[in-house]
Amino acid sequence: MSTAPPKLLAPLRARRTSEDLPSPVAPRPWVRWWITIKLKLVSYGLVLPAGAVFLVFFYIPAAYLLYISFFHWGVLSSSTTFVGLKNFRELFAQPLFWRSLLNSGYYTLVMIPATTLLSLGIALLLREGMSNRRGGFWRAAVYLPHVTPVVATSIIWVWIFNPHFGLANFVLTSLHLPALGWLESTQWALPAVMIDSLWHSLGLYVIIFLAGLSRVPRELLEVASLDGASSARTFRRIVWPMISPTTFFVVVLSTITTWQAFSQIYTMTGGAHGGAGGPAFATTTDAVLVYQTAFQYFHFSLAAAMSFILFLIILTLTLVQKWISDRVVFYR
Repeated sequence: MSTAPPKLLAPLRARRTSEDLPSPVAPRPWVRWWITIKLKLVSYGLVLPAGAVFLVFFYIPAAYLLYISFFHWGVLSSSTTFVGLKNFRELFAQPLFWRSLLNSGYYTLVMIPATTLLSLGIALLLREGMSNRRGGFWRAAVYLPHVTPVVATSIIWVWIFNPHFGLANFVLTSLHLPALGWLESTQWALPAVMIDSLWHSLGLYVIIFLAGLSRVPRELLEVASLDGASSARTFRRIVWPMISPTTFFVVVLSTITTWQAFSQIYTMTGGAHGGAGGPAFATTTDAVLVYQTAFQYFHFSLAAAMSFILFLIILTLTLVQKWISDRVVFYR
């Protein structure tokens, strides 16, 4: 039996160590500098279109809005007069401004819990049927109102809440309950608008909660079921902490949306119901009053000051919610 020459077997016997491997060549300083600059240019180039949109349509108008709130300013006037805090003092001296803040606060305090709880409950129901065909149908049916035009659907809700031939009173009388004035009543006008707003926006928050529920690991739910945990305990101890970031997002988004509510109120309470914000200013929110002050009475400086106060209120509520979320929201 012949054997290979020792010089052919030598490379197989040799073991290369890390010292034998060639060391990586460090790039030159100018190469590293060029790579860094190129990455920054690409990053800023990708952000530039969205940043330009925000700059032109949000930051510049917001800064100019704050600017004219300290002046006596008009569209048709060529001169402006600096008045300082006079516009803000006039606002705080108007009872209608405080009434609008009260209506906005009432609208928000009702809409946020109702939106969060109802959308979460519907999402939990839909999650059980996501694997079959009917689950997809019901998800589409729930989301469909959100993509419908706000003005068109609000007009339909005006017919529904008509106190004489509307569907709402027909249902109430069929259940042997007293008929309501709805949009013609100072007590029920704002709740009627809330029903429309809730119907229109609920689908969006259901989809958001469904996305959050899809991130809950099935293994945790199976382990809890094997340990004999009830559905309520499983939801309280596992599901709720896991979707707490989603809940925080829904609460913040609904807060901003409800404080800026305008379309449903303007459409449903205008016309025969005493004008937008009626009857008797029962549905006059801060956003509606800003519109009326600027585009009906042409007090643009006063409306700018009102808009800045609305911005501060929304910012304060968001910061408070962020402070609370840092203590109760679970991020994994």
